[in-house]
Amino acid sequence: MQVLVLAPHTDDGEFGCGGTIARFVSEGHHVHYVAFSAAEKSVPGKFSPNVLRKEVVAATGILGIPKKHLQVLSFEVRKFPEHRQEILEILVELEARLIPDMVLLPSPADTHQDHQVIAAEGFRAFKMTTLLGYELPYNNLIFTTSAFVCLDEDHLKRKIEALQEYKSQAAKEYASRQSIESLARVRGVQVGTQYAEAFETIRWVMR
Repeated sequence: MQVLVLAPHTDDGEFGCGGTIARFVSEGHHVHYVAFSAAEKSVPGKFSPNVLRKEVVAATGILGIPKKHLQVLSFEVRKFPEHRQEILEILVELEARLIPDMVLLPSPADTHQDHQVIAAEGFRAFKMTTLLGYELPYNNLIFTTSAFVCLDEDHLKRKIEALQEYKSQAAKEYASRQSIESLARVRGVQVGTQYAEAFETIRWVMR
C-alpha cells in the first residue's frame, strides 16, 4: 500500500498519526511524508530558524520513513491561504506521481488556517482516494472519531521518540509524553485495545 502523509508544518504528521505511520512501515507499506512548511517564523529565538528541517529528518527516520520519501517545502507559516492554487498544483502532482492508496491529512474541522488549506485542497486533489483526517486536539473545534488504527506498545514508543526529536517544540504542553500517551490510551479504550489513534473518515474507497 502507498500511504501519503500531508503535514502542513513539520511535526503535524507525527502528532496526528505518528503511531499509524510506525505501524504501516512495520507492516511493509510505503509511507511518503510531505511537510509544506518548516515554520521558520515560529521557531523559538534560541534555536536556528531552520532547526525544524533537521528535526523532521530525525523524527521521520525513527518512524521508519526513508529520507527519499520525505519532502519539506517552503511555504511561510500562517500564509497558506494566499497560496492555495500553488498548493493544489503540488498536491495534484503528488497524486499523479505517487498514486497513493491512502492519504492522511488534517481534519476538515481543524481551526488553523494552514491546516484548513491542506485539508480542503487535499480533498480536491485526492477525492478518488481514501482520505483520513488525523487528530490534533489543540486545533480541532470538533472531531468525529469514525476510524481507528490500533497500535501496539512499540508503535506508540516510536511516536513518542520521534516527537522527542523536536527539541524546539518541547515547551508545548501537548508535546509531553504524558499527553501523547494519554490520548492513545483513551482512543484505545474506545475500541478495546491498549493504544490507538483516531481519524475522521473523509472518504473511504475500496478497490
